[in-house]
Amino acid sequence: MGPLRKTHWTKDLTPELDGKEVILTGWVWDIRDLGNIKFILIRDREGFIQLTIKRGVAPDSVWSMIPSLNREDAIAVKGVVRASKIVKAGIEVFPSEIQVIAKSKALPIDIWGSVETDLDTRLKFRSIDLKRPFNLLIFRVESETVRAIRETLYGRDFIEVFTPKIIVTSTEGGAELFTVQYFERIAYLAQSPQLYKEELTASLERIFEIAPAYRAEKHNTNYHLNEFVSVDIEEAFADYMDVMEILEDVIVNVYDRVSRLYGNELAKYGIEVKVPKRPFRKITYDEALDILSKRGLRINWGDDVPKNGMEILSEEIVEPFFIIHFPTDLRAFYTKPLDSDPKISESFDLVIDGLEIASGSSRIHIKEQLMDALKKKGLNPENFENHLMIYDYGMPPHAGWGMGLYRLLMVLLKRSNIREVVLYPRDRYRLEP
Repeated sequence: MGPLRKTHWTKDLTPELDGKEVILTGWVWDIRDLGNIKFILIRDREGFIQLTIKRGVAPDSVWSMIPSLNREDAIAVKGVVRASKIVKAGIEVFPSEIQVIAKSKALPIDIWGSVETDLDTRLKFRSIDLKRPFNLLIFRVESETVRAIRETLYGRDFIEVFTPKIIVTSTEGGAELFTVQYFERIAYLAQSPQLYKEELTASLERIFEIAPAYRAEKHNTNYHLNEFVSVDIEEAFADYMDVMEILEDVIVNVYDRVSRLYGNELAKYGIEVKVPKRPFRKITYDEALDILSKRGLRINWGDDVPKNGMEILSEEIVEPFFIIHFPTDLRAFYTKPLDSDPKISESFDLVIDGLEIASGSSRIHIKEQLMDALKKKGLNPENFENHLMIYDYGMPPHAGWGMGLYRLLMVLLKRSNIREVVLYPRDRYRLEP
C-alpha cells in the first residue's frame, strides 16, 4: 500500500461531488465517539471537513484505528463524498482508508480556542500557533493582498525589481542601521530601497519592489518592527499627485479582493472589510494641525503628527485619507519642495484607522538642488557619489511611495498588534523562533 496523494482541498468538496472518491490530507482537529458512529473533523489550510465512520459500513481497518488517533495527527484519507442535509457543510466523507502520516504529542498551547493564550506565549510556539484557523486565514489574506498589489502595479506598466539589502551607506540619513561584517568591511542592512529605486527611473521608468527592510530603531510599540516588508514604487515623469492616485488604486483593489474572497470568513470573526470610496480625502498638514487644535491637541508647526493625532484625525474623517504638504524640514533630503513655497514639500502620508500606512513624495531630480538638500540635512554629498552620478545623465522628474505591508494588514484585519500579521516577527526583544 503506497502513500495516498491529495486530490482535493477541503474547499473543493461540494454536494455536486456526491459519490466521487477523493483523497484528502490534513490534521485531526477533533474526534467525536457516539458508539456505533464516530466523527473525525480534519483540517487543511483551506478549511474543515467531517469524516463519518459507521460500524459495519467502514472497513474494519478504519474502524479499529480511530481510538489511536490524537488531535493534530497528520493523516491522509481516501473516501467517498456524500451530500448531506444534516451536516452543516452540506457534505461529509465516508473513508475507506486512513493513513497516519505523523503522530502528534499534546500541544504546549491551545489552538482550539478553549483556553486564551497571551501573544508572547503564542509567538514562543509560533509554528504551532500558526495551526489556529484564524492564523490560517490571516496568511491566506496576506497572500491575496500581495497578489492584488502586484496585479494592480503590473496593470499600470510597472515592472518588479529586486534591489540590494546589503549596502555601504544610509539611504535616508535618518533611521538607525544594523551593521554587517562584510568580509573586511562594515556594511549595513538596507532600511529602504529608496536610492536604488530613484536611480532606476532613469532606465526602467516605472518600478516596484516588495521586499524586507530593516530599521535598528529601539521601538517597543504595537505597530513597529525591526524587520518588515516594504512595498515601494517609483515612477518617472510623474509627481506626488500621480503616485497618490496609484496608491489609492492599490488600496481599493486590495480591499475589494479580500472582501470578495474572504469577506464571509472574516465576518465570522467580527471583521468587516469595507471597500474605501475613491477619491480619498486630502487634507494639508496645516489643516491637520487646525483640526487637532480644535480637538485639544496642539502641535507646533514643523513637528510631526503623533500617533494619537492620527487617531483623532481618523475619528474626524473615518475613511482612508491623505495628509499632504508636510514641512520640507520634516521629510527626507530627496523630497521636492513646492516651487511656490520651499518651506513646504510635495509630500504625503496615507492614514487608515489612525495608522500611517504609506509615505511618499515628488523627488528632487536636479543634482545641484539635491546636493544642497543633503548639506542642509548635515549629510556629506561625497558619501552619495554613486547615487548622484546618475543625475548627470538625464534624470527625469520622478515620484514614489513606500508602504508597510504589515501595517496595511493590521488595519485591514482590525488587529491591535502588528505581530499578529507576521509569521515570525522581529522586534527589539525577539530574535527567535
